[in-house]
Amino acid sequence: MASMVWGCITGFFTYETTKSVVVKSWSVGIINRIVQLLIITYFVGWVFIHEKAYQMNDTGVESSVMTKVKGFGQHQNHVMDVADYILPSQGAAVFCIITRIIVTENQFQGKCPERHKRASVTASDGLLSLSLSLSLSPGVITGVCVNSFNGSQGYCEIEGWCPAEDDTVKIKPMLEVENFTIFIKNSVRFPLFNVTRGNFPSMMTSNEIKKCNYHPENSPFCPIFRVGDVLNYTGQNVADIAAKGGEIGINIEWKCNLDMNIDKCVPRYSFTRLDAPFAKNAVSEGYNFRFAKYYKTENGTEYRTLHKAYAIRFDVMVTGNAGKFDTIPTLINLVAAFTSIGLGTVLCDIILLNFLKGADQYKAKKFEEVSEAQIEASLTQSPGSQLSIKEGMKSSYDSGAISLSADQPV
Repeated sequence: MASMVWGCITGFFTYETTKSVVVKSWSVGIINRIVQLLIITYFVGWVFIHEKAYQMNDTGVESSVMTKVKGFGQHQNHVMDVADYILPSQGAAVFCIITRIIVTENQFQGKCPERHKRASVTASDGLLSLSLSLSLSPGVITGVCVNSFNGSQGYCEIEGWCPAEDDTVKIKPMLEVENFTIFIKNSVRFPLFNVTRGNFPSMMTSNEIKKCNYHPENSPFCPIFRVGDVLNYTGQNVADIAAKGGEIGINIEWKCNLDMNIDKCVPRYSFTRLDAPFAKNAVSEGYNFRFAKYYKTENGTEYRTLHKAYAIRFDVMVTGNAGKFDTIPTLINLVAAFTSIGLGTVLCDIILLNFLKGADQYKAKKFEEVSEAQIEASLTQSPGSQLSIKEGMKSSYDSGAISLSADQPV
């Protein structure tokens, strides 16, 4: 037991130093240089040039978006302008262009039959004992079976706003929406560098803005977007999305290299349909919502006009990243690069120690134990002798390196 403890103590208080063994082998040398070249190429090409690891990055972009829509359309024999089809009207980053509306006028509080027949029943006592989906009803179901407006039987009576909405009517959508234009004004600020930019050049005049339309190649900095073009960029059919509604994303990406001229810090636009997973879903297809306008009769009775609106919802999203040279990330990545070059040595050691002929001899040369007794014995001999060097090996007193030739047994 004592010997084990003493062995642990002596093993703990040891010192390991690097021993340099020069192996003159074409195969191992080529592998070593190829690995080092790949590592250097990776750090220079990908890490420093592509990823710009020498820069300090600011991803906390502060952004402001203002939008305006212009255009006129025909819907149900009415000319629709911006005040009719835009919600909300404040020009926010998220807005809707209404393309189809189902209107239910003059709704009063009271009792009336539903518009949709739930079951074919004939109740002599006028009571329903069916398990119904109350959440789909336009009002509170009273449990009474009544006739519909046209006299047919099997309808549930509701209490709420009457007459009930009929959203199955066919209404032609406002197809002129494809010629509407969206003006987007976006300003961003990178607080780490105190840099502020806008999404169109400051020297652009109002006349130039009014005449331009965004195009990714011909006019990439124009802030006016034609709705039909945006839908085409996302691969959508104008008539289909106008009839059922949908959600379109406009992404403004700011990727700025502040080591270059600030004028090169410009936005890039991309477009996508955000509700694409549900575009052909029979349960929740498209995009629609309801809103009402309330009025009062002369005697003070409240009534309303209900609107079920199908709309194209636009979400203007802003992402950004700015980078500028900084000493700290540069030094960190340089140290990582120089350290990684040593992986070539590790790989070659694995090959030498496990796969090449003469691996045992290489292990004997690479790993050597020197005790105090051996040191004292070597000191008693002439200063020029070295116990660990055999005939045919070369030794340098400056580096302590041992050179093994390829034709020498390893």
